Amino acid sequence: MTKLVISTVGTSVLTNQIDPDIDDNDWYERLQQTANYTDNEIQHDPVIKKIISELKERAEQELSSSDTDKIRKASAELNGIYGLYNEQIEQGIPDMHLLITTDTAQGRVAAEIVESFLKRKGLTNISIHAQSGLSTASSEIFVEGMAKLIPSMQETIKKCKDCQYTICFNLVGGFKALQGYFNTIGMFHADKIIYVFEGSNTLITIPKLPVKVDVEKVAPYKVQLAMMSAGEISTSSEKAKEVPQDWVLLDGNEITLSIWGQLIWNQCKSEILSGELLKFPKLEYAGSFKDDYKNQTDLKKRAELQETLAKVAYLLAKNKDGVGELKKDGGLQFERYTNTSIDHFRDTLGLRVSCKVLEKSSLSLRYYGTHNHVERSEGIKGR
Repeated sequence: MTKLVISTVGTSVLTNQIDPDIDDNDWYERLQQTANYTDNEIQHDPVIKKIISELKERAEQELSSSDTDKIRKASAELNGIYGLYNEQIEQGIPDMHLLITTDTAQGRVAAEIVESFLKRKGLTNISIHAQSGLSTASSEIFVEGMAKLIPSMQETIKKCKDCQYTICFNLVGGFKALQGYFNTIGMFHADKIIYVFEGSNTLITIPKLPVKVDVEKVAPYKVQLAMMSAGEISTSSEKAKEVPQDWVLLDGNEITLSIWGQLIWNQCKSEILSGELLKFPKLEYAGSFKDDYKNQTDLKKRAELQETLAKVAYLLAKNKDGVGELKKDGGLQFERYTNTSIDHFRDTLGLRVSCKVLEKSSLSLRYYGTHNHVERSEGIKGR
């Protein structure tokens, strides 16, 4: 079965090339001190720039060897990948590889070395993901960077799972903080997590565990979580303040989902959103809309509709001219039927919601379904 292999990438492929017999004693210390330097910042330090360049050249020379043991010793990330394929690296050619690194000069160089090696071995379906701003410069910066990284990564995982991929987390390399977070994320998403015994090539595999979020404990905050999944909401919302602190991130006057909030919500949102209609602010439901929702028996489409409603409610609540923001959103395609006072917006391809604008940028939702159903119900077919 085809795999998605997600590897956390550190800088071992660089530091492993330091030779205490010939290199200055402060090389390792200099690398640590500049570990969080960006590409721009590293340009102002010619000494460390030269050190990184030298270590990169040595690493590439080391990885040109045909000696598998030498390759595995040179890079923690490759040690894990070789272990995953029982040292038959060509088995990974059909698979998709995602290298997760920090948004730092050293992190990018290390990931590029690993990527280049794998491509030479024929593993061409590979990409580097260095989330903008992600570094270990401080806990706040790291947490913010991870919160931005998780959604795109979860989307990639979802697409691969839909295509029946096996999801593997290779956590042999990477900074300790990165490994810790990805270990927890892997418990929810990975079919297996792999490590290697320290100083050896022996693989440790943690299989998929039956981890499940207690939906009953999440349900009291479902409206707030759904809206925060769409974007930042105001901290002035009393309901938002009730959400457990570990699930959210505060940024001035706005609040959004933390890494853990995203993980928890993504694990149970399908079950919650496919259930009863949530009472979102700024939205009213006509009886006809409720009936259309009840008549939708496809649970996935129910959940998709409520995600769209969460986005609409978020835009209405966040902006002074909420309706104007709906019109600007290319995904919603909010517009008025010709020669009527009735508006409509897109849920998913082929499904729409009709509505009327009320006072204070609120909406009354009227009908939901296919174009034909909504237009026929509104009596505007053929206009």
